[in-house]
Amino acid sequence: MRIIFAGGGTGGHLYPAVAIAEQVLKLEPNAMISFVGTEKGIESTEIPKLGYTLHIISAVSLKRGFSPKTLFENLKFPFRFYESLNECKRLLFQEEPDVVVGTGGFVSAPVVWQAQMWDIPTLIQEQNAKPGLATRWLARRADEVHLSFLESLDYFDRDEVFVTGNPTRELKVYPKTEACDFFGINAMRKTLLVFGGSLGARSINRAMQQWLEEALEKFNVIWQTGKLDFESIAERMGKKKNLWLGAFIDRMDYAYSAADLVLCRAGASTLAELCNLGMAAVLVPYPFAAANHQVHNASALAEQGAAEMILDKDISSTSAKQKIFDLMENDERRLMMRANAKKHARPNAALKIAKRVIRLAKDYQMQESED
Repeated sequence: MRIIFAGGGTGGHLYPAVAIAEQVLKLEPNAMISFVGTEKGIESTEIPKLGYTLHIISAVSLKRGFSPKTLFENLKFPFRFYESLNECKRLLFQEEPDVVVGTGGFVSAPVVWQAQMWDIPTLIQEQNAKPGLATRWLARRADEVHLSFLESLDYFDRDEVFVTGNPTRELKVYPKTEACDFFGINAMRKTLLVFGGSLGARSINRAMQQWLEEALEKFNVIWQTGKLDFESIAERMGKKKNLWLGAFIDRMDYAYSAADLVLCRAGASTLAELCNLGMAAVLVPYPFAAANHQVHNASALAEQGAAEMILDKDISSTSAKQKIFDLMENDERRLMMRANAKKHARPNAALKIAKRVIRLAKDYQMQESED
């Protein structure tokens, strides 16, 4: 059984594919799995570390904006896409996959499209509440489409569309005392967990610098700054009681287990983890995400009482600070948010999709043997 995963550029597109691949191998240990990516995407470093084969293609995306330079670059897009299709033809001919799985990012489009042209089964997994144009385009001929949000169904008018959830890493829940001990903070105090991805979220970091002294009088803070801002923040803030400050959190399982409230961005993988664990959260969508998808992601949970949303432009305001501080004090409200978040949990998404991938592959193998 040969399976190709096409998705990357960012961790939000790559790690769901990795989670599915891991479950496939648990069910079919002899499956031959490979990934397709670009030299500049996160997959170029992460996939080799995980021990999978990575095929590099020269896929490109349409640029956003209307500057002369952007318009000129976009004029080249059809020719570059045609070139990447030729690369995909050679790849598919060489690998002879039984199914191609697309998890988003511009690298997935030519691979999935070419597989569809050659009648190779394709499965698409969409992470965001508002599917991108590529997903909607490729979904027309995909054998199956798997969504993370119920709200996404409105964008598809076809059968074989499933709301399966967003595949994520498995995170264990630890006793709060053990988790707080890991970060060197007092387990008897409430804890605010703040993070913004590996690079960080500059607007959230600025707000936290303004509020930190007042926050630490009331509760613990676990603050992942991201690597871009860490040195300057660490120098300015110094060491403080009831504060853990770092560029990156290696043990997110401990961080979630210690937290009473989470302040973070609204990427699809983060939201899936929050829901699977039943976390109360204040979401600050990244304002420059493609098609504003983080706002749609956050709104989908906020409208169901599973989270609060504060727009990026408002995060440094006094009202934003007060909302977060009030939530830290309101145990009943946080419990309600946790319960509502848990309603959106789909912890077995990776396993369910892996089973569908295997089924598509076996059906294709059977069809090929009959032909």
